[in-house]
Amino acid sequence: MTENNPTSSSEPEERARPAPEANQMMQRRTAGALLVAGAVIFFLAEFIAAAAWTDPPYSYTHHYISNLGVRGPLEALGQFMNSPLAWVMNTGFFLFGIMFFIGVAALEGLRSWRRWAALILGALVALGGVLLAFNPGSGEPPDGAVDYHGVGAFASIVGGNLLAILLGRQRQQVGVTPKAGRAMVVLGVFGLASTVAFLAVASSGANVLIGLVERCAVYPIMVGFICAGASIWNRTRPGSR
Repeated sequence: MTENNPTSSSEPEERARPAPEANQMMQRRTAGALLVAGAVIFFLAEFIAAAAWTDPPYSYTHHYISNLGVRGPLEALGQFMNSPLAWVMNTGFFLFGIMFFIGVAALEGLRSWRRWAALILGALVALGGVLLAFNPGSGEPPDGAVDYHGVGAFASIVGGNLLAILLGRQRQQVGVTPKAGRAMVVLGVFGLASTVAFLAVASSGANVLIGLVERCAVYPIMVGFICAGASIWNRTRPGSR
């Protein structure tokens, strides 16, 4: 006499889910994880490189972020640059850009021009990260030379903030909660406004709190995509809505 298997009629939800839906969920979770990882890697690389810069101590409010990728020693833009772990920061620039692009490409739900816009902006962020990583510099190229480092920084900052706004407005399509979506839009707008302020301060030569103003333009991108990635990940858990 055979006994009924109590588990035979109660398959776990994950196993009962149709394959296409399960694959879509996995793709969304991967996208969310990559967006979070890209931002976390940037922050970790910045922290490690800044902690190693002790003589004189690195200042988050005075020094440019890019200074952390310059081995030096040299002086430019009114600042002394000598980063002992420049390779850590440059690796962070590279990885955050690539991970953001792959994460955006893996997002489900965007259609038509919105998907193309997201991919183009994601590519700008990735290109910017690569240019920053492979062209560490002072922002003062020789006469007639292209400032690839400056181009990379501008592409990453503007592209990243615009991307945060776009994905925040398309929150339903990409699987972001309304709260996270609104936060992304606010962060992106604040980041763009701070970019204008950063360019104004940098061009004035005042060099007052330039590092702080630059971070007001950059950090909203990182925080916005941590919000997006965490929201996407949480909404793809079994039983979540």
